[in-house]
Amino acid sequence: MMRFTLPRDIYYGKDALEQLKTLKGKKAMLVLGGGSMKRFGFVDKVLAYLKEAGIEVQLFENVEPDPSVETVMKGAAAMREFEPDWIISMGGGSPIDAAKAMWVFYEYPDTTFDEIIQPFSFPTLRTKAKFLAIPSTSGTATEVTAFSVITDYKTGIKYPLADFNITPDVAIVDPALAETMPEKLTAHTGMDALTHAIEAYVSTLNSPFTDPLALKAIDMVFTYLPDSYNKDMAAREQMHYAQCLAGMAFSNALLGIVHSMAHKTGAAFSTGHIPHGCANAIYLPYVIKYNAKDATALKRYGDIARFIGLKGDTDEELMLALCAKIDEYNVKLNIPKTLKEFGIDEAEFKEKIAEISKNAVGDACTGSNPRAIDPATMEKLFTCIYYGEEVDF
Repeated sequence: MMRFTLPRDIYYGKDALEQLKTLKGKKAMLVLGGGSMKRFGFVDKVLAYLKEAGIEVQLFENVEPDPSVETVMKGAAAMREFEPDWIISMGGGSPIDAAKAMWVFYEYPDTTFDEIIQPFSFPTLRTKAKFLAIPSTSGTATEVTAFSVITDYKTGIKYPLADFNITPDVAIVDPALAETMPEKLTAHTGMDALTHAIEAYVSTLNSPFTDPLALKAIDMVFTYLPDSYNKDMAAREQMHYAQCLAGMAFSNALLGIVHSMAHKTGAAFSTGHIPHGCANAIYLPYVIKYNAKDATALKRYGDIARFIGLKGDTDEELMLALCAKIDEYNVKLNIPKTLKEFGIDEAEFKEKIAEISKNAVGDACTGSNPRAIDPATMEKLFTCIYYGEEVDF
């Protein structure tokens, strides 16, 4: 038996934020990131709408770009003191991911972080609060997913938490928030969305429910991302919807080793933090070539290429055309081709890559990758990505 889970309600389009006026409840904890939502006036709008709904609000602010275990625990403590019946998070993936994890420890104070690292091991939520997410970036789709990524800065490892319990009850996908994204963030989040959709389509858990969402999202990203990057707001609105479709696909089909690798390298190197979407964009064409040695995966990469109008007489040619298209977009979006080009120190890479590879194989996303991988092969794959070598194994 398989399962397909989405938020109960998704409100989208111009002025979708106004839906907050109709929310039923008494208290809401509003979880925010570094301040951009305040600067652009969206926090004031949310507070006014919630006041109109008769809901008392308390803010938890300054969630860092890669939320830490410590931030999660502080937020949960604040919730236990305030006792909200709604948890609302607005911003990029980080504050929403953090709020999802806070939710668990708010409702279950005796639970430990180690207990929820195991995928789909969460206790039953909604005993105290429901969850509403409002994304301001067009990539993570955490507003519709069963995932949250939390970083343990003591080890430098990102943990993807996974459980259908943390799929939000309500998502408000208002394109006005995405208009505030700077160019680099638009590029990285857009390629994150593309990676979500491609990995969902070739995942071992793909299904007739997830495939149409993944294919439509891929087509929309290739159609709208360059113009969105160049500040065309009509294109940016479509990207906001594309990433949401990709999220619905991967939340149910799960992901693959592009994400396993990105999770374990984002905070691993002292010479430069690798933004999650940027890491995905770098790794994706290399991983496609690795996975394409599996016949089923190769056929599905060919399906993707055909769906977006690429040319090729065989699935192998179509797969290579898809990789070339991704490379072309990375150039357009000023994303480097290799980890060396990104600026990761070679000596540090060589020193850490064995441990990083072992951790990546153990990541929660590896299990649904279409081709198996072991630590030694993962290290070989990372080495190709560092130097820009061909993946032929």
